[in-house]
Amino acid sequence: MTEAVRVPDAAARERSYRAPLVALTSLFFMWGLITSLNDILIPHLKAAFTLSYVEATLIQLAFFGAYFVMSMPSGWLVEQIGYKRGIIIGLLVAAGGCVAFYPAAAAASYALFLGALFVLASGITLLQVAANPYVTILGPARTASSRLTLTQAFNSLGTTIGPYVGATLILAAPVPSAPGVDPARVVSAIVTPGDEAALVQAPYLALAAVLFMIAMLFAMLRLPAVGASEPAVASKAGARETPVWSHRHLVLGVVAIFVYVGGEVAIGSLLVNFMMDPSVAGLPQQAAGQHLSYYWGGAMVGRFVGALAMIYLKPGRVLAFNATAAVVLLLVAVASAGHTAMWSVLAIGLCNSIMFPTIFALALVGLGRHTGEGSGLLCMAIVGGAIVPVIQGYFADHVGILNSFFVPVVCYLYIVFYGLHGHRPARA
Repeated sequence: MTEAVRVPDAAARERSYRAPLVALTSLFFMWGLITSLNDILIPHLKAAFTLSYVEATLIQLAFFGAYFVMSMPSGWLVEQIGYKRGIIIGLLVAAGGCVAFYPAAAAASYALFLGALFVLASGITLLQVAANPYVTILGPARTASSRLTLTQAFNSLGTTIGPYVGATLILAAPVPSAPGVDPARVVSAIVTPGDEAALVQAPYLALAAVLFMIAMLFAMLRLPAVGASEPAVASKAGARETPVWSHRHLVLGVVAIFVYVGGEVAIGSLLVNFMMDPSVAGLPQQAAGQHLSYYWGGAMVGRFVGALAMIYLKPGRVLAFNATAAVVLLLVAVASAGHTAMWSVLAIGLCNSIMFPTIFALALVGLGRHTGEGSGLLCMAIVGGAIVPVIQGYFADHVGILNSFFVPVVCYLYIVFYGLHGHRPARA
């Protein structure tokens, strides 16, 4: 890794970090928007290719599976070439994945769509591995969680806007095989999977162009080469530098990221069906989908507030408090049912707000030159978003959707432990 730039004083150093932080914020927004488009692709491609629910959910498996497969190679790559080049390569790979949607649609091949998604997610994985730790390093360590929470707030802005953009551009035309579609509304009497799949070509080509332009912007920016030049903290005074896996708070942080992403995605995946359930709110599908914006919007608002709050509050305590609040809200939902249950679960989005960036920042404390590798491990744990929802889905089939929410309760209880004790580096 390149040597750190020497800056005359703290004030000058802070000024030198502002432009890079603004540029990094655009990355968080973009990958939030792209990730949320999966929620639009699932119903669209399911109807276009007449898929089963299991086949349609392969979209999430292909996307989140890339985090598991590519995070460690990405961490190694970032350690070899640095954060800036890692970000540029990640942007170009993601742009290539977006471009690959064009031939996938032209061939009307679901398998090619899954391959394109895997390439796209591989690029985003590299972006996460490089950008998340870079944000924590660009400034004082004391406010690392605050900075990462602020940039993650713009990620949430992307996840809030993405579904509306996708619904407008991709779901513009009704699919004959989709439930509730009036055949009279379909322009052509014969609509093939290729016709419907082609609706994704223009939006994803536009995304590819934006990602390519951002890559060119980063190539021209003079980003400070910081961090990762200091040695990692040894487990004992005078001992040799320890391998990345020996850092207890990192290992526990990997588990925390796994259960957090798993719990968040599991709740979001079942929320529409949850709100449609007669024992909860009995909402029609469209109204339930509109209410989903409260869940993701709460995360966005909470991150903006949390970014300011954690300048003054200890991140571990804020993390434990939010996770405890999520547990209480879930228990209220299971015990009460009805509209109380619906609003209790929707409010969990606000609790989720600061969790990912706070866990990420706390887990990277003291890793030194192993920061890139540690970031790779944390990003690999995002695969929880592909596993925990399946577990909750199994229980929803067997004990009911309301009772299945004990699964995220277990996830949040672990996060309470991590916020109170697990994030502390082991002392000799």
